[in-house]
Amino acid sequence: MALRFSPRWYWTIAVLLAIPLFVSLGLWQLHRGQYRSAQWAEFSRTDVPAVEASAASLERLQRFRRVRVTGGFDAQHQFPLDNISHEGAPGYEVLTVLQLADGSHLLVNRGWVPFSGYRDRLPDVSLDAPGTQVLTGRLSTLPVAGMAAGRQPPALEGSWPRLASFPTREELQQSRGEVLLSPVLLLDADGGPGYLRDWRAPGISPDRNYSYAVQWWSFALLAVAMYIGLNLKRKA
Repeated sequence: MALRFSPRWYWTIAVLLAIPLFVSLGLWQLHRGQYRSAQWAEFSRTDVPAVEASAASLERLQRFRRVRVTGGFDAQHQFPLDNISHEGAPGYEVLTVLQLADGSHLLVNRGWVPFSGYRDRLPDVSLDAPGTQVLTGRLSTLPVAGMAAGRQPPALEGSWPRLASFPTREELQQSRGEVLLSPVLLLDADGGPGYLRDWRAPGISPDRNYSYAVQWWSFALLAVAMYIGLNLKRKA
C-alpha cells in the first residue's frame, strides 16, 4: 500500500508553533535544574570557611554563604515555628534573635525540636547563653509554606515564646516591635547552642527539573510523530 505525505495547513501551523514552545520549555527546565544543582552543591559543601560578617555585609552576602557573627542572644523572646517536619515527624524550628554589636537584630534558626504531643504546651526552648556568642552558620531565608492555609503570624502581645507558622519577616518585626535583618542564620551543627540541625537544600530536587525537561522534549517528538501520522494518506 503506497502512502503519500499530504499535510494540511492548519496541522503545519500548529506543529510549527508547538515544537518551539515544547523545546523552549524543556530548555527552561534544564537551566532550572542546572541552577538548582549548583545551589545544592554549594549548600552541601563543608570545606567553605566562614567569613566574618557585620550587619551591613549580611544584607549583601549571597544566600547559603557561610558566615561567622558575634552578638548576644535575646533568650526571653523566641519564636517556635510550627508545622516543620523532620523525616516525617512533626515538630518546630526555633528562631532566636541575636543582637549584633551595632544594635542590629539577626534571626538565628537554632534547629528542630519534636512535637511534644500537646498543642497547648510548647516544648521548652529556654536558652542559657549569657554574654557574647560567636556563631557560625549559613545565610538563608524564613521557611515558606506550601499552602497559604498553613500560615499563622505570631501574636502581637502576650507571653513568650510566641508560636508562629511560616511567618513573614514583617510579621515577626511587628510581634517584636523592632526591625530585623533580612537573612536568617541556619546555625551550624556545632556553631552554637541549639537543637537538631540537619539542614537540607531548599526546593525540589534538580532531578525533577531534568525529568520535566525530558517530558517537554518528548512532547515535541510526539508532535512531530503525530504530524507525520495524521498527514499520511493512501494514494488513490
